[in-house]
Amino acid sequence: MANTPQSKKRARQIERRTAVNKARRSRIRTFLRKVEEAIASGDQTKAQEALRAAQPELARGVTKGVLHKNTVARKMSRLSSRVKAMAA
Repeated sequence: MANTPQSKKRARQIERRTAVNKARRSRIRTFLRKVEEAIASGDQTKAQEALRAAQPELARGVTKGVLHKNTVARKMSRLSSRVKAMAA
């Protein structure tokens, strides 16, 4: 349990940041799920649109410190290659 005023304040700040980060992570997952669903449906144009919408959200997750840069790069790469493969 936090005892000093500083540690109490830090606990409050962490609580707020956790809520914000949780919301961001949830939003990113939603965008990723939409891409996955579009790929599963087999509609390439829909999948491309969903991917285009998801990319800035993923990038924002990196700048805000919610996700690691390489994790996002890997996810974007794998999703874009799957969408691209739908044409074949």
